[in-house]
Amino acid sequence: MARITGVDLPKNKRVVIGLTYIYGIGKPSAEKICADANVDVNTRVNQLKEDEVKRIRTIIQNEYKVEGALKAEINMNIKRLMDINSVRGYRHHRGLPVHGQRTKTNARTRKGRKRLVGGKKKK
Repeated sequence: MARITGVDLPKNKRVVIGLTYIYGIGKPSAEKICADANVDVNTRVNQLKEDEVKRIRTIIQNEYKVEGALKAEINMNIKRLMDINSVRGYRHHRGLPVHGQRTKTNARTRKGRKRLVGGKKKK
């Protein structure tokens, strides 16, 4: 079993797909990492040799920001937007959609469950 940056890669998947289980690495990045490490993209994770895993691990550590470091950077960027009182920061703070989507209808994923305003209907 290959363990890279604190993530256990699934055994029976191809290396390219297995690397995408690491936060911050998608399919194009995984393909580039395999090419740089001279690893065949069709190899299964359980068939990787120890030196191949080591090459992949060093490439990820040297060239990519992944997992905790990436999450911390994203959170710092959001906090900076909120500190400078930008519109995007305000919308992050309020839990509203940030990128200009409509909110009169939809946006339930970001806004949460509907909360009724007012009391019951009078008879």
